[in-house]
Amino acid sequence: MSKLYFASDYQEGMAPEILNRLTETNLIPVSGYGTDEFCESAKKKIREACGDENTDVYFLVGGTQANAVVISAVLRDYEGVVAADTGHVALHEAGAIEYTGHKVLTVKGDRGILHADALKEYLEGFYADGNHEHMVQPGMVYISQPTEYGTLYSKAELTALRQVCDTYNLPLYVDGARMAYALACRENDVTLQDMAALTDVFYIGGTKCGAIAGEAVVITNRALVPHFFTTIKQHGALLAKGRLTGISFDVLFTDSLYEKLGAYALEKADEIRASLKENNWQFFFDTPTNQIFVVVDNETLKELDEVVVYSFWEPFDETHTVIRFATSWATPEENIEALKKLIAQYGNK
Repeated sequence: MSKLYFASDYQEGMAPEILNRLTETNLIPVSGYGTDEFCESAKKKIREACGDENTDVYFLVGGTQANAVVISAVLRDYEGVVAADTGHVALHEAGAIEYTGHKVLTVKGDRGILHADALKEYLEGFYADGNHEHMVQPGMVYISQPTEYGTLYSKAELTALRQVCDTYNLPLYVDGARMAYALACRENDVTLQDMAALTDVFYIGGTKCGAIAGEAVVITNRALVPHFFTTIKQHGALLAKGRLTGISFDVLFTDSLYEKLGAYALEKADEIRASLKENNWQFFFDTPTNQIFVVVDNETLKELDEVVVYSFWEPFDETHTVIRFATSWATPEENIEALKKLIAQYGNK
């Protein structure tokens, strides 16, 4: 039996619709660096989806590049980015933000969520410190939708964060690496139009949502990031053959494909959740998107290692580990059925 892959949502290549379009357009010569007709078409569709014709849209090849370039472009030399202690930039980017010369200033999160009250308390405490001029200054706020833990910000929570940011004159930036799985989630009430209205910069993820690679950075506060194209190139993140990302997003934003791909992954994740509940597996906590976190005893985990590729998350206690199952836009139905059988097999251990 070959292993079942549930480690992440970017294990497969790309949506067939994108592959077909890349093949169809392969020999058409176009200009480089994201100035081609395919990129322009994709940008137009993204602006329409955001309900704002005045946004700037840029394509970068990956999430780490997007985060590092955006954050370093927004911040001044003496500033850091405020994030939840469980935020992606704080945990899983190998110090990419710090490598640009900016500190990640962490605030205690709640299952991945940075609450407005916690942010306000942090900022009040920072400015009440008589030595704060000797410290790294908070210069922007980072969150992700969904969060690193697969949870979602509601529109009310996003609005509350925006209000705190406005009070302290801090830009709000949203990492949308898995945005398709947020937009398609029935518990979600935040649209791309809301993102455009409530944030200064956000990005729409492609790498984890059906594209071969690429993220679409949407800058709604255009005065905040001047000469962003030049900044991208300065960081070595400008793709000469920009058509690759442009075509991906042009296809993803045709006939609602982006949300359809997200909806499929959520449907399969719900099947796994139902099986886990039926067989009495312990959830780390409930999540509504395509990431599922469960607590497994280490002896069972040794057996599971032989047949399933999952993501290690964190130790739970001396004898248990938290792992993650993730579905994607391309998770095969037969893999879901095989995993459900394993869930039933190990459920009573």
